[in-house]
Amino acid sequence: MALRVLIGCKRVIDYAVRVRVKPDKTGVVTDGVKHSMNPFDEIAVEEAVRMREKKIASEVIAISCGPAQSQETIRTALAMGADKGIHVEIPNADMSVFQPIHVAKILAAVAKKEKIDLIIVGKQAIDDDANQTAQMTAALLDWPQATFASKIEKAGDDLAVTREIDGGLEDVKVKIPAVISADLRLNEPRYATLPNIMKAKKKPVQKLSPKDLGVDISSRIKVISVEDPPTRQAGIKVDDVDSLVAKLKEKALI
Repeated sequence: MALRVLIGCKRVIDYAVRVRVKPDKTGVVTDGVKHSMNPFDEIAVEEAVRMREKKIASEVIAISCGPAQSQETIRTALAMGADKGIHVEIPNADMSVFQPIHVAKILAAVAKKEKIDLIIVGKQAIDDDANQTAQMTAALLDWPQATFASKIEKAGDDLAVTREIDGGLEDVKVKIPAVISADLRLNEPRYATLPNIMKAKKKPVQKLSPKDLGVDISSRIKVISVEDPPTRQAGIKVDDVDSLVAKLKEKALI
């Protein structure tokens, strides 16, 4: 049976942009700043599209939670080959306290509504580096999970996944339905061609709100302050090993 695959696509500040903290320390500057799809989510989209090309998947649905501009992120996924999109609109005012637990609840609700067989998301987002959404989504659905995937293959009615772990690689087998998070070496995402970009404009994008899915996104945290990292102190040069040892001892005694 071919799978219906749901792909999480987060809109983040582009990786090439230098992030600046707001003067009032409430967050980072996002107005007028270039955004793009989270790179790990691009890898997730690519893997799902490849699955459909191999007839493992029958449909690829891209979902993004965020402000109106998140539709651009969905269109990028559609241009890469996703079949349709779902935009769960989150007001800009709520984005600073919109957490992975909220995303996980939304993904779980959509998975049930759309009768999804497989969820693939990036292992983490490059803005908050939380690395929580896949794990919490799997827990909410009570589905097996395979995180940090660097290889995914169909193995009968199951999926064989190679995971990247601290000690090297781990091979696991998960039953479907399942949740997978994509690591960097899973694949290299394709560039969207101009014809596919034009076709993406005609593909359907459904607009929903958290309320439509029965998800409460009220804040459970309060941002106290967002600070720039401390400036790194300048190093010093030493003339020889004895001077180096003396300096290290001096630092250890401080």
